[in-house]
Amino acid sequence: MDLSAINPILLIASLMVAATPILLAAIGELVVEKSGVLNLGVEGMMIIGAVAGFATAVESGSPWLGFVASAVSGAVFSLLFVLLTQVAKANQVASGLALTLTGLGLSALLGQSYVGVKPPQMGKLDIPVLSDLPVVGPILFGHDPILYIGIALVAAVWALLKYTRAGLILRAVGESHDAAHALGYKVIRIRVLAIMFGGACAGLGGAYISLIRVPQWTEGMTAGVGWIALALVVFASWKPWRALLGAYLFGGVTVVQLNLQAAGVAIPVEYLAMSPYVITIIVLVILSADKSSAPAALGRNFHASR
Repeated sequence: MDLSAINPILLIASLMVAATPILLAAIGELVVEKSGVLNLGVEGMMIIGAVAGFATAVESGSPWLGFVASAVSGAVFSLLFVLLTQVAKANQVASGLALTLTGLGLSALLGQSYVGVKPPQMGKLDIPVLSDLPVVGPILFGHDPILYIGIALVAAVWALLKYTRAGLILRAVGESHDAAHALGYKVIRIRVLAIMFGGACAGLGGAYISLIRVPQWTEGMTAGVGWIALALVVFASWKPWRALLGAYLFGGVTVVQLNLQAAGVAIPVEYLAMSPYVITIIVLVILSADKSSAPAALGRNFHASR
């Protein structure tokens, strides 16, 4: 065992990268749930975004086009959930599970010809002076643009929910869709837009895994990240900044256990591998005991005839 081989600066920088796909998926699902919809299909939308982004980046030679394709594919795939829950009024939990299973199967089919292929690399932002600062530079200013876009997205969602009329309407729909409908707001339209936004964010998170974090395509490579993102929304009490902290917590545990494995810590590798999920569950149980912040209409379908 050689713990001195673990570089704390690289550890923290890696933590931010590991947290980004979780953060992107969680912030999208947070907006969806704020509208009163529970979409358990995050994992399915992520894996569809991963394969669509990877295929587009490989074929076009542009990782940026890959990320655009991943967002579009995630949003389009979420329309299946829209059709089931907002049009056919099907159960949201069952529909979300169906979306995940469909996404996992469809992505495995679409990605067969891309196994073993290397995607084009996305360059890192090089900010003069700041990137060269000791300690702080490598940690905060040496990452890819998508990582910073994820943090900016958290700030944008927080500002939208807190300070804008659109955010107020979204929260009103999530709290009482009947009252919002009585005031003249288009409940279904608002929820469809929220679901598509969540799908786009999940798609971006999936593409981040296949294009940056693990630059390759492997069947089922999201490996439960979508489920962790769903749990983080509850952990965050539906607050954007807490979602950011939760994503960094899980990302940190993931990176630490990988470094401990590399350092040869005398703990069975299976225990280390499952530690991020166990710790996330423990934190979730402790901090989510208060359900008062959950949108009151969460998981309930809206019927305009009532």
